[in-house]
Amino acid sequence: MLAIAGCGQRDAESPPAADAAPAATAADGSPQIATSVDGVHIQYRVYGQGEPTLVFVHGWSCDSSYWNAQIEAFRQRYTVVTVDLAGHGASARNRTDWSMAHYGADVAAAVQSLPSKQIILIGHSMGGPVVIEAARLLQDRTVAVIGVDTYKSIGAPPPPAAQVAAFVDGMEQDFIGYTRGFVTNTFFTKTADQQLVNKIASDMSSAPADVAIASSKAMTNWDYVEPAKGIKVPIIAINSDLGLLTDDARISKVWPTFRSVTVTGTGHFLMMEEPARFDEVLEEQIQTIVNPASS
Repeated sequence: MLAIAGCGQRDAESPPAADAAPAATAADGSPQIATSVDGVHIQYRVYGQGEPTLVFVHGWSCDSSYWNAQIEAFRQRYTVVTVDLAGHGASARNRTDWSMAHYGADVAAAVQSLPSKQIILIGHSMGGPVVIEAARLLQDRTVAVIGVDTYKSIGAPPPPAAQVAAFVDGMEQDFIGYTRGFVTNTFFTKTADQQLVNKIASDMSSAPADVAIASSKAMTNWDYVEPAKGIKVPIIAINSDLGLLTDDARISKVWPTFRSVTVTGTGHFLMMEEPARFDEVLEEQIQTIVNPASS
């Protein structure tokens, strides 16, 4: 709602008010479209106002709605941006190269026109590599990169080729059934809310199979060394303790600015499973970035 000022009669001796810039209006989250480097239309939404701008990027076969709890938690203090990567959510899928670099360009395209001077890129799962690629494109505007349950394998030996081939073959043979089983059996603790498990398994198994399979191959083959070479800002992981644990010493040998924090007792989708705990940890990390002296 617009506030109407000056409705009363002005004192005749008072000088007219000088032209002043209108107060900034908080963005309401209406869908907007950016065009990525290869011409694909990318839908994104902007909420709230203020610096820094938090850009939330979803993971493999998900969409921007997976950050809904964080939108409400952070839009009162910061500008919040959510992005649907190409082939996901409401974004277009007229693409043949599903590389992490192209996904990074999707994020950069969405952020490019914003006036934000300080950007924190936050990526879940596959979104972790994506925001590294986006940071390389956005350069000095990026003040930090935060991964969510990602980066655990940086610097570790790659998985056996036979294991990767079996995973891809399973998806190619029966994408819906295989993906549903994989998500259900891999990404959650035994105490996870079954309704949430079913929702996420249904969402991810309903994704476009061609996009999902190509993206999975690209993620497996992603070169994590070259894209991060120019990144001098903190690279932070907020990870669960499910599966492979985060080895800060090993990862820091590859990414010197890396550090991590673990949210215990959570699964892969910790921002949805334990939103209050996750949001508290995320806010703590944001403060170490914007107020380093107080950390």
